Amino acid sequence: MRRISVPLLCLWNVYCCFAAGSPSPLGPEARLQDVRHRSREVRPASKPPVRFNLRTSQDPEHEGCYLSLNHSRPLEDCGFNMTAKTFFIIHGWTMSGMFENWLYKLVSALQTREKDANVVVVDWLPLAHQLYTDAVNYTRVVGRSVARMLDWLQEQGDFSLGNVHLIGYSLGAHVAGYAGNFVKGTVGRITGLDPAGPMFEGVDIHKRLSPDDADFVDVLHTYTRSFGFSIGIQMPVGHIDVYPNGGDYQPGCGLNDVLGSIAFGTIAEVMKCEHERAVHLFVDSLVNQDKPSFAFQCTDSNRFKKGICLSCRKNRCNSIGYNAKKMRNKRNSKMYLKTRAGMPFRVYHYQMKIHIFNYKNMTAVEPTFSVTLYGANSDSETLPLEIVEQLGLNATNTFLVYTEEDLGDLLKIKLTWERTSESWYSLWKELRSYLSQPHNPQRELNIRRIRVKSGETQQKLTFCVEDLEHTSISPGQELWFHKCRDGWRTKNETR
Repeated sequence: MRRISVPLLCLWNVYCCFAAGSPSPLGPEARLQDVRHRSREVRPASKPPVRFNLRTSQDPEHEGCYLSLNHSRPLEDCGFNMTAKTFFIIHGWTMSGMFENWLYKLVSALQTREKDANVVVVDWLPLAHQLYTDAVNYTRVVGRSVARMLDWLQEQGDFSLGNVHLIGYSLGAHVAGYAGNFVKGTVGRITGLDPAGPMFEGVDIHKRLSPDDADFVDVLHTYTRSFGFSIGIQMPVGHIDVYPNGGDYQPGCGLNDVLGSIAFGTIAEVMKCEHERAVHLFVDSLVNQDKPSFAFQCTDSNRFKKGICLSCRKNRCNSIGYNAKKMRNKRNSKMYLKTRAGMPFRVYHYQMKIHIFNYKNMTAVEPTFSVTLYGANSDSETLPLEIVEQLGLNATNTFLVYTEEDLGDLLKIKLTWERTSESWYSLWKELRSYLSQPHNPQRELNIRRIRVKSGETQQKLTFCVEDLEHTSISPGQELWFHKCRDGWRTKNETR
């Protein structure tokens, strides 16, 4: 039980702080003075609460070079390039008081991708290693410190805010928002990596990250629900807001069931994995630029799961992470994609439209369909067709499937109606279907063609049933479909 209790007690303490909802009586500036005062009592020569560390090596053990406000000599000594791109990496709340490993991976990826750029780590560990509510209140103070550094750099000559990219994780995303709000001018870009949700959800735009804080604000949301409150912010807060895998449970992060995670003592690891996934998606976009992941604009997660939103028309799709491109007139545009469990995270999305005919007038049927895609490069695994709401009979149903491998040009499709499994839920479905059709025990549906659209290539294909005399399918049976033409039949085209 000891393994479970420590993270859960920490979570409970944080949740109690959220429920209380009231910051400490001292204002942020006063609390900052209090931190400095307590620091002087312990160590007269203690480090300042916010430091700017220019990373001059990919070695995590290398100390780097510290920039000092109003002291231009360190800029020359550290080799700061005034005309190059400048990245500021801003960490979030910390329970350990130390940098996490993800920070060094992000530094290395940026240095590899942009060799001439300045990569600066904003170290506010003394203020982040507090109760969560206190750390939240310090975000404004730290954001103002970042803004002052940017203002001072602008005074030095050739430094341009247009070359500045602030990258903030969790609470650090809101620090970046404050910095963009306070700076004199407009920062080129802010990337929010799963911005923190508690005490920021639904608040005024001036108290959190928002599209007004930079010329381009892009956000990755990877952990937007847990224990009745959200670790990451749920609402869109950028120009484009990307929700990988719906923005909640990420593949490869262990048990999806929260109660099961608690029982096995893995909840802390799951939370860290899911929250931190935003960072690794961004790193992936830097190091695997030949395998970019694409997200698609959609109103909500359920519509995306139905496969409805795989269009790139009118800028409805975009790369994610570092490769994301600013789109005109976009604010709070919600975008979705599926990913793999690890790097490279890219998958290949397909929309499948299947018109299902019900000739025997069955009033209730809940088939479990799956497809196997056969391509010029390789074949897919068996892919389930998820029924998000209810299957429409004598209607066109749309599904989303995705593969981890590039199949190349699709050649044929195998559709399978799976037999009933031995789970209690499947047995109940079988009994309910039988009771609703006592005089028609033979369940049978008919399918003539499948229309497929590739999200990544936007190519449209039509697959016709192999034998036009045999279009029916029943539980345990399969139908084969071969590519019969490119494109889809338009509405005004005759049959």
